[in-house]
Amino acid sequence: MEQVRLIRRLGGRYPALLALLAQLAATLLLAALVVLLAQFSAWRPTWLAAGLVQGLLAASFGRWLGLSRSWWWLNLAFVPALLVFAGAPLPSWVFLAAFVLLALLNWNSVGERVPLYLSGVRCRRRLVELLARRAPAFRFVDLGCGPAGTLLALARQFPRAQFVGVETAPLSFLVAWLRCLGQGNCQIRYQSLWRTDLAEFDVAYCFLSPAPMAALWNKACAQMAGGAWLVSNSFEVPGVAADEAIELHDWRRSRLLLWRLPGKS
Repeated sequence: MEQVRLIRRLGGRYPALLALLAQLAATLLLAALVVLLAQFSAWRPTWLAAGLVQGLLAASFGRWLGLSRSWWWLNLAFVPALLVFAGAPLPSWVFLAAFVLLALLNWNSVGERVPLYLSGVRCRRRLVELLARRAPAFRFVDLGCGPAGTLLALARQFPRAQFVGVETAPLSFLVAWLRCLGQGNCQIRYQSLWRTDLAEFDVAYCFLSPAPMAALWNKACAQMAGGAWLVSNSFEVPGVAADEAIELHDWRRSRLLLWRLPGKS
């Protein structure tokens, strides 16, 4: 166990090295399983099936060793992606399934012009610092919460506050709802952000796109109480300067933009 703790500490500083270790361990274990299978059965897995098993093993090893969820997906997809680009044959249903999956995750990008964006760890840390300024029992809404990673992390950080996520992409809503079932101060609604009454909340957070920001600002001003916050990840309200702009220093050059609402007009 001491060796595992040492590896995890090393991985905290060098996550790519830990991901490589997970890939190597998964490959060795898969090779051993294939050899055993060859001794007792005539069945042989396809290259793609073997790649998917290797990806699952690598992703599982990575999580066990302490890698973040973003590395889980990278470990899962790395070898299958290599096989696909190398020309491994795919059954036709894979493309249909991929299309349906993308549609269910980005359902609201058509009607609301809002694709699926994920906030990231740096954003969550900054949100925690911002929310710590408010009274403990604040009410927070995530307008387009996606799979609720950020919402759930904040709900655990502030147990006296109330958190609501609204989402209309069917698969994102289902994942978010399932993830938040055991969190008493967190609720997921299958609801458009335009049908959400912002008067219920002290803080409204969004990571949308430039298209809806002007209308969202008007909605927030009309519904939210004076002193409430509208917080946007990256996207500005046209013609309205933010009261605070916090650089996240990530690869997207993201910022958290905070407006203090003047009250209902």
